[in-house]
Amino acid sequence: MKQYEQHGKQVPLLTVTGLFAAMVAIMTAYIFHIPYGTNGGYIHFGDALIYVAAVLLPRPYALAAAAIGGGLADMLTAPMWAPATILIKMLIVLPFTSHKGHMLSPRNVAAPFIAALISATGYYLAEGILFGSFLSPIASLTGSAIQSGGSAVIFLAAAAALDKIHIKKRTNQLLFQ
Repeated sequence: MKQYEQHGKQVPLLTVTGLFAAMVAIMTAYIFHIPYGTNGGYIHFGDALIYVAAVLLPRPYALAAAAIGGGLADMLTAPMWAPATILIKMLIVLPFTSHKGHMLSPRNVAAPFIAALISATGYYLAEGILFGSFLSPIASLTGSAIQSGGSAVIFLAAAAALDKIHIKKRTNQLLFQ
């Protein structure tokens, strides 16, 4: 992290981190929802943006964007979930790497599916703690799988498109040179 600060790049990194946090919050809470099922569940673009941040930004900045964006979305729509969401969104960043030249490195292709397991497990545990039962949240696992699968598809499609315009190289030039 010191190399970024030494080159005077902390302000651009913080700015891009803030933009990702804002986009995650807005996309999670309000925009581009794809409804599924009868229980009010929906696929949103917020997690896909967290994945994009995870491959474009250094890990500490991606962790901040995920936690702030996801936490803010829950504070605006379902505050009781915010503490769990902050932790879970930070954890789903960890399977990704920003050290590769392309967004769709082998690790980043597998990462959304690992993130899905982390997310489903995290929300299962959170729901069990919040509602005092670890039996009833089992029904929520299907919804978690649908949400995470949708986010994975959105990320993989976006990353493929962004790789074609060399967004990783352009971002690195903007932020680190």
